[in-house]
Amino acid sequence: MAKYDQEILNAVALRGTLTVTELSEMLGVSDQTIRRIVKPLVDAGKVEKVHGAIVSIENPMTAPFQIRMHHNREAKARIASKVVELIPNGASVAIDAGSSSGFVSQALQMKKDLTVVTNSAFVASKLSMTKGNRVYFAGTQLRDYDGASYDRTAFHTVEKMQVDFCVVTAAQVHPERGFLMAEQCEADMVEAMSRIAKQVIFAVDHSKVEATSTTGLIAIDETSEGIWIVTDSNEVVRHANLKNVARVIVSDA
Repeated sequence: MAKYDQEILNAVALRGTLTVTELSEMLGVSDQTIRRIVKPLVDAGKVEKVHGAIVSIENPMTAPFQIRMHHNREAKARIASKVVELIPNGASVAIDAGSSSGFVSQALQMKKDLTVVTNSAFVASKLSMTKGNRVYFAGTQLRDYDGASYDRTAFHTVEKMQVDFCVVTAAQVHPERGFLMAEQCEADMVEAMSRIAKQVIFAVDHSKVEATSTTGLIAIDETSEGIWIVTDSNEVVRHANLKNVARVIVSDA
């Protein structure tokens, strides 16, 4: 085994996912060296490489969500920063289990005294340890690939709440059907959260315009005051052809 191979395998197995830059800083070598070392590990099927990150194949529970967190991460981080500007201290917010919502939860750690309801274990873990926050986890059984819950308890918990904002995501932007999710239960959760919120905020990056193979249709009540869309590209709004958009915020590149 070549130099650094075992160190990389151990680190990636422990963390689930590491970026090339994180590995280079950890080992004190260049990004180019990490890529050269990792290539035979990928070829041998010992790790996976996706969008500048190295993913452990020994930790299937975290890999799918972590892969999505690394995909287009800079755009998602910028979108999250804009979303957080809309949510004041002391607000109540429902947050879904999408990867963009994961970035929003990280950015919301700078806020104080939030009341949060979420069906995402990742979101709950990020916000439950902030002093003054009250976090309600919706659900009892977690999916093994993204730590999200869509059981009856999850929907019942959400439906009992009333919040100022909900922050939700989409897996695809369709020119005729609008925003879609990968599964209908995910779309149903977005709808449930939108019904309890005074203001609906969609956090959607431009990569969703090209996404395919999604089936869950999100039906937002068109009698509401209108959704806000926070995105990194106006193409998201143009492509979706949505009628009930009250505000569009485009993050700076």
